[in-house]
Amino acid sequence: MTLTSWRAFVTVCRLGSLSAAADELGYTQSAVSRQIAGLEREFGVPLVERHARGVRPTPAGEVFRRHATAALTEADRAVRAVRDLRDGAPVRRLAVGATPSLAAGIVPVAIRRLLDTAGTVLWSLSPGLSLELYDRVVSGDLDLAVVTDAPPGLPDDPRLERRFLGMDEMVVVLPLGHPLAGGAPVRVQALADQTWVEDNEGSAALLRQHAARAGVTARIDLAAADLPGKLALVAAGHAIALMPGVLGGALRTDVTTVALVDPPTRGIHTLTPRRDPHPCSAPLLDLLVTAFGASRPGRPAHRPAEAGAHERD
Repeated sequence: MTLTSWRAFVTVCRLGSLSAAADELGYTQSAVSRQIAGLEREFGVPLVERHARGVRPTPAGEVFRRHATAALTEADRAVRAVRDLRDGAPVRRLAVGATPSLAAGIVPVAIRRLLDTAGTVLWSLSPGLSLELYDRVVSGDLDLAVVTDAPPGLPDDPRLERRFLGMDEMVVVLPLGHPLAGGAPVRVQALADQTWVEDNEGSAALLRQHAARAGVTARIDLAAADLPGKLALVAAGHAIALMPGVLGGALRTDVTTVALVDPPTRGIHTLTPRRDPHPCSAPLLDLLVTAFGASRPGRPAHRPAEAGAHERD
């Protein structure tokens, strides 16, 4: 077995597609299939199975994926360490992960302040869903992750230090010109006839639970691959969406928001390893607290300058 075949397998599991993995790795799809078939012959068990939406690991494949991810992480860190030393910069890189909304909102702000106060820091930022980022902190791939406790929640793990930053109130993002744009907070019943779009099951679960408590059903008829795709569908007028309030001013200028009465909430947390934390983790944690506090809802809904002109037209 080689790290090449391990990387091909882990990439297929992450993307859920042989063709997508081949595109990312620069291989042909048949080459990726051969790499996985070789691993399955070596282990003597199937590692992946095909389903309607692509490829997913079998139970044996999931076990191998976790160990392979950790091994690849260490291999990549070894390569980076040697290259940093070669380039005269034997400084430990700060690897940060965040959910898409947090990676587009408070995390860049906090890192900017860290760089302004700490000087030169080698760092990287990786977006991902909360459970994926949790796995990467456990494996040592990330020094710090900023995550949420939205469904299905976060595991309790004695290997990690978990810090609560605060509660984030969800808002509804609307296309410009929507009748409710810029108005007072609304009850979800007023949106029962709307088409919704979601990009992950955690956000969809929050929306379903909130609607169910109000005695209505949210029609989540559209699915987006990611946060930018979700916002693009809203901007084009195809749907509305539930969005984290913490995203705040980072929203694109061709959408607006309206607050919900008694909105669904999610907790924002940081995860860091208890053993061998990065020296910059502690100051970054304090800066994340400040950045989150500055982004909290409680001010008027997001209304870009273009919104007023559009509505007057």
